[in-house]
Amino acid sequence: MKMNNLCKDRVNHVEISHDGEDQRIDNYLLKILKGVPKSHVYRILSSGEVRVNGGRAKPNRRLAVGDKIRIPPIRVAQRNQGTAPQDPERFKILYEDEDILAIDKPAGLAVHGGSGVSSGIIEHLRSTRSNQPFLELIHRLDKETSGVLLLAKKRLALTNLHTQIRNNQTRKIYLALVPGQWDQKISKVDLALRKYVSKAGERRVVIDGANGKPSLTLFKALEVNEQTSLIEANLKTGRTHQIRVHLAHINFPILGDDKYGDFRRNKIFQKYDLKRMFLHAHRFSFTHPKSSEKITIESPLPVELREVMRSIDGAQSNQKQNN
Repeated sequence: MKMNNLCKDRVNHVEISHDGEDQRIDNYLLKILKGVPKSHVYRILSSGEVRVNGGRAKPNRRLAVGDKIRIPPIRVAQRNQGTAPQDPERFKILYEDEDILAIDKPAGLAVHGGSGVSSGIIEHLRSTRSNQPFLELIHRLDKETSGVLLLAKKRLALTNLHTQIRNNQTRKIYLALVPGQWDQKISKVDLALRKYVSKAGERRVVIDGANGKPSLTLFKALEVNEQTSLIEANLKTGRTHQIRVHLAHINFPILGDDKYGDFRRNKIFQKYDLKRMFLHAHRFSFTHPKSSEKITIESPLPVELREVMRSIDGAQSNQKQNN
């Protein structure tokens, strides 16, 4: 059921079918309430206006077939449509079979509709693959993050991969460029993270040892230069903005990160044509849900990020020659 099938002026009651089985209620509401800001969805959840089988539900509650959801009246304001993605069929397909689709996500595109964006990659893929009865995101990437994006073409593949992710049976490797020379003593950051929505409706994440969820990232330096370090981040847990917050906390913020990064440093590195956050989902390894084969999908560092590194290296070489 989509928003256009719901009455915006009165309470709606929705019964969960197989399409909504095992989904978190926040994700389910975001899917059916197209055009409603995320902040509003989380507000009606936290206030208890949304009910499941007559009771309050936390955002992470998983739904079962037959669950009955009460949705309060919701009026959708006219919103900026944002930039529509390019034709999704032009996205580079990294892997595809009858169960799974992996694409090479460009930076600057949202994976799904949300604040300021009427639709994202998943909505466009569904519209262009009208003969595909089921297509869901297995995981998410931030709008400014590029790289491997995995989607399920069958419900069993989705639930199986979600289980692997929850049980830390997958391996997700990211590449990030940070300012300064990496401290080789740092091999991991093990700090709990807590999500919240600011008064402005912006989703944020903070370090919170008392109330946060356990969050572990392993780090390894790949290239260390005078001005920057290219590092590999291995996500052992998959919290929202995990890499970004962990790196910012240890004073190695990702270059180009306009939310958790360093404004002054970002401004300096714009002269090297850095126009986006330097974070790339490089590799995703998992066990195929049907064949049990070990699968590894890779996306090379995008051209625009390689050019940034080349510009920085060139500037360093010229400086050494002048000295």
